[in-house]
Amino acid sequence: MVKIFVINGGQHFAHSLGRFNKTLLELDQSFFVANNGFELRITDINDPYELNKEVDNYVWADVIIYHTPIWWFSLPYKLKEYIDKVFTAGHRKGMFRSDGRKSENPDVNYGTGGTMQGRKYMVTTTWNAPETAFTLPGEFFNQTSVDDGVLFGFHRMNAFLSLQCIQGIHFHDLEKNVTQERIDRYKNAYLHHLIDKFGN
Repeated sequence: MVKIFVINGGQHFAHSLGRFNKTLLELDQSFFVANNGFELRITDINDPYELNKEVDNYVWADVIIYHTPIWWFSLPYKLKEYIDKVFTAGHRKGMFRSDGRKSENPDVNYGTGGTMQGRKYMVTTTWNAPETAFTLPGEFFNQTSVDDGVLFGFHRMNAFLSLQCIQGIHFHDLEKNVTQERIDRYKNAYLHHLIDKFGN
């Protein structure tokens, strides 16, 4: 069995109800089932959680999947709080032992103290911004991709634990220009992405 730990970061706040991130979670629940060779654990950052249990979820998992909206070009504050607290609690408990440097030569090897070698992670993001804001010359993100731009620190954060990245998927224009057709197309795209990356 492949052990999958999903973190739903679709925070409830203001006009955002986290509906599409919940839809992705429901697709995970139908895909990552025992008959397909998976065990699944889920955390929703809107619900109370216990830090040592969350550390155990990370250490238990073969793959961690994050679902998150992007708010003001960063993670929602409850997901960032979750990460700050859980990663700190995971120090020398299976997530990382140090920042990797040695006192005799502290200028090198920063970020090599993770203890989750052999495990992987994947991230999905949801945006109001259209995809063209990242791809067209002269548009807002200067032709910088989600992964190389806004998510650069997020990816290095997971690398700090020695996790390897599975290519994720990003969903655009889900507020100002959202339609049922777009949602249905994105749901289908995510299912095909899971089949491609997890072989079912």
